[in-house]
Amino acid sequence: MIGLVIVDDHPVVRDGLRGMFSADPRFEVIGEAGDGAEAIAVAEELRPDVILMDLRMPRTDGVTAIKELARRGVPARVLVLTTYDTDSDVLPAIEAGATGYLLKDAPREELFRAVEAAARGQAVLSPAVATRLMGQMRRPASGQLSQRELEVLELIARGSTNREAARQLFISEATVKTHLLHAYAKLGVNDRAAAVAAAFSRGYLTPRD
Repeated sequence: MIGLVIVDDHPVVRDGLRGMFSADPRFEVIGEAGDGAEAIAVAEELRPDVILMDLRMPRTDGVTAIKELARRGVPARVLVLTTYDTDSDVLPAIEAGATGYLLKDAPREELFRAVEAAARGQAVLSPAVATRLMGQMRRPASGQLSQRELEVLELIARGSTNREAARQLFISEATVKTHLLHAYAKLGVNDRAAAVAAAFSRGYLTPRD
């Protein structure tokens, strides 16, 4: 049984999700929260397997909460469930460490499958969000690696696996993969070894003794 915490600032939405998941024996709703700050406290106390997280909430928003949960080492997987699928919502949530991103119009069974996949640590994206991310990847690359992309590549160059890099940077393994994909696109490569080689050749990384 998957322990679930539901985070949304609308009580009616929380009630609906609680009723839906409680009626299925695969899930147990162990807690709720009305904003990000409350979600952090509830998750630290109850240690759920998955947190269903809304993004736009008063006091503390979802992205801020996701970052803080990762910083505190809370092992729960965060599955964003929101109405919004703009770049300004999707990318910050994924980069903050969300395991998945679904829209609130997702069918019931799709949502159930997504929560099960998130509990296993698998990345989950709604089709609309996946299409948006692919479009982002296909845009002309800026060529300038972000600080986080450089940090990931440096750890990979030292021989870290994605999981080890995620642990050292306090982000999810799925987020490490996202940063690597962005780096591949900017460097014009298709794999880890080529990305590290290109980063060295272009001066992003420097050899150490």
